[in-house]
Amino acid sequence: MLWYGGAVELGCVLHIPIIMDVFALPEYSVEKYPKRRKNMAETVRVVVDAMGGDNAPAEPVKAAVEAVAEREDIDVILTGRQDVIEKELSKFQNYPKERIQIVNTTEVIETAEPPVLAIRKKKDSSIVVGLNLVKKQEAEAFVSSGSSGAILVGGQVIVGRSKGVQRPPLAPLIPTQNGVSLLIDCGANVDARPEHLVQFAKMGSIYMEDVVGIKNPRVAIVNIGAEEEKGNALVKETFPLLKECPGINFIGSIEARDIPAGYADVIVCEAFVGNVILKLYEGLGSTFIKMLKTGLMKDTRSKIGALLVKPAVKETMKAFDASEYGGAPLLELS
Repeated sequence: MLWYGGAVELGCVLHIPIIMDVFALPEYSVEKYPKRRKNMAETVRVVVDAMGGDNAPAEPVKAAVEAVAEREDIDVILTGRQDVIEKELSKFQNYPKERIQIVNTTEVIETAEPPVLAIRKKKDSSIVVGLNLVKKQEAEAFVSSGSSGAILVGGQVIVGRSKGVQRPPLAPLIPTQNGVSLLIDCGANVDARPEHLVQFAKMGSIYMEDVVGIKNPRVAIVNIGAEEEKGNALVKETFPLLKECPGINFIGSIEARDIPAGYADVIVCEAFVGNVILKLYEGLGSTFIKMLKTGLMKDTRSKIGALLVKPAVKETMKAFDASEYGGAPLLELS
């Protein structure tokens, strides 16, 4: 499983079948590190890219420490420069040290690097090494907030797509009035075709039912109106396919203004539209929180009122905080 992004500048975990090993990858093994405990069947080994993100390695290492301290069913493998990681780990004391391992790497893929070239050339990078560990089934998940392009390319090339899957999508959970909805795709496939969107709808339905626990999730396609005849060529071609698709609860089109109201559980779109929706969500939520804080601190009267409503406002504002929902899983890798 691969996951990109996160509340602590951490990426995320995905689900993956093997595709093709295009590049000659070096052999890495964690066998020289401590073996998994006797309850290994209940333990998930998560590879964390310690060098990915603007706040690396501090935040990925901190997140790893917090994860093993809070959850007994998670072991973490940190990939990156060992000396740097060990320095960060030395800042923490009360955590199960035997459940965090380090795999040393000598290279880092920067955000501005061309993804395909970076995956091909930097075979000893924290991303490539981490994905290779998942491919060899020495870990069940990979988490990174590094180069999204490199993660998308590496996920498909190194780990591979699930059988029958044409395009793995990025699918974050976004807050709504009723809880959360799945936005699929938000960045992996800009030039998607109708058959890709149909697969996204199926994947999203399974994810929301089996992972989030919503029975018979409502599926809608993003459009500029509710009528079936509206939309661009992609939406017009996809709409009838979704109507006829068995196994999904397709309710029709959804306009952007209706997404926050929670009218649908699975929001289907191609990556360009999805990314715009996601970034607008993040920006609007952040702006709303700042404006609310400014208003509550405006004068003495509003400050007194703020004290009275603080618990309720804090809980409500939490729903608009993008960091509360972590990153986005890259679905259907093997």
